[in-house]
Amino acid sequence: MRLRTALVFSIILLMVAPAARAADPDSAPAIQAMIGWIHQIDAGQYGESWDASSTLFRGTISRQKWIEALDGTRKPLGPMTSRHIESADYRRSLPGAPDGEYFVIRFGATFERKESAVETVTAMKDKGAWKAAGYFIQ
Repeated sequence: MRLRTALVFSIILLMVAPAARAADPDSAPAIQAMIGWIHQIDAGQYGESWDASSTLFRGTISRQKWIEALDGTRKPLGPMTSRHIESADYRRSLPGAPDGEYFVIRFGATFERKESAVETVTAMKDKGAWKAAGYFIQ
C-alpha cells in the first residue's frame, strides 16, 4: 500500500512539475540576445556592450566605468576559447531591481588564460526586448 501511494504521489509530481514550468517564458530568445551581447565583450567592444544593455544597467554604471571594469577583469583573461550554457532561470523579482521579467543565465567558459570560469549574465525584458541588466565573471 505504501509503495502504491508513493508511486501515485510521484506520478502526480511528474505531471504537475512540467505544468508549473510551462508558465515561464521560453528562455531561448533571452539566451540568444545575451550570447550576442557577450560576443561584443569577447570582441573587446566594451562601450558597444554598454550601449546595447538595458536602461537599468546603463543607469547603474557609466559607460566609462563599464569599459574600465572590463579592461581590469575581462581583458586579462584573453580570448574566449569555449562557452556553454549551464542554466537559465526565470525570475520576476531580483534583489535591488524592480519587479519585471528576468533570466539569470550562467555560462561555463574557458579563456586563453583562465581554464574554468563562470559568467553570470542577467537578461531583462526592457521595452519589449531582452537586454543585459548585469554581468559577473568568476
